[in-house]
Amino acid sequence: MKLVTFRHGQAESFGLLDDGGVFDLRSAWADGPADMVQFLQAGEQALVRAAELAARNPNRVPLDQIRLLAPIRRPDKVLGLAVNYAEHHKESSRQALPDDPRRHTTPRPFLMPGTAVAGPGDEIPWPAYSRQIDHEIELAVVIGRTASRVGVREARSCIAGYTIANDVSARSVTFAEGRTPRDKDAFFDWLHGKWADAFCPIGPCIVTADEIGDPMDLDLELTVNGETRQKANTSQMIFDVYEVVSFVSHLMTLLPGDFIATGTPSGVAMATGKWLRGGDVITCRIEKIGELTNALGQPPRDFFRPCSAPPAPEGGSS
Repeated sequence: MKLVTFRHGQAESFGLLDDGGVFDLRSAWADGPADMVQFLQAGEQALVRAAELAARNPNRVPLDQIRLLAPIRRPDKVLGLAVNYAEHHKESSRQALPDDPRRHTTPRPFLMPGTAVAGPGDEIPWPAYSRQIDHEIELAVVIGRTASRVGVREARSCIAGYTIANDVSARSVTFAEGRTPRDKDAFFDWLHGKWADAFCPIGPCIVTADEIGDPMDLDLELTVNGETRQKANTSQMIFDVYEVVSFVSHLMTLLPGDFIATGTPSGVAMATGKWLRGGDVITCRIEKIGELTNALGQPPRDFFRPCSAPPAPEGGSS
């Protein structure tokens, strides 16, 4: 089952995507969930009810009459995962991985704000604080039921489905210019590069876990203006999706509608030097899910530099 959130005219709704178009669940289920998060909260019974309604009702909204939105518009938590592919670790770090990293290291999750979420076709604004913008295709795990301190086996039942995420990243920060260095500045600068508005587009749909089958054997590809920049398979992850969900659930309680972007493979601009430019069109494709396309906006005329000296007042000092 493919779950989507969409706008039809002035109305926002959610439903099921199939070959005939979109089945509007909100309209067909008068006393049902109001949005995707409520639908996920309702659990397996909601999926069964949705399938029954769609089977009985042939009416579909054609895709050319709607705009697909981020499947989850207002998640409680948006999480990313740093360096979860061995090849990406090699291109971004001078330290070698242990022979068995799952025994000697742990996942590295981080939080992003809800304002980082964007949908298919949304423009990604160029942030005011960076000149170097990068791309990161990632498989995102969508949580379907509350998960707190769950084991790896139990984590499987906490996953509603999967979607595509592009963990767009600012690799430099202009406010470092003129700044007196402090301990941990580099880490926080890296983290600041994950927080910009619309820096985590997701979509085009959530594919339920039963239709994905094995999430650890999906092909991924990212192109920029048609040129392949990243290509890999989820089997190359260091920590699989169940280990990631289990680990994060021991740090915080995961709620229905939360999602975790599970890391990117090699080929990022930080390693290749092929930085994104204003107007670039980035397309992320993941097997069994579809494709997510966004364009990057133009860089600002003036960048944010709070540590730079203020300009002298006109007419000199008084």
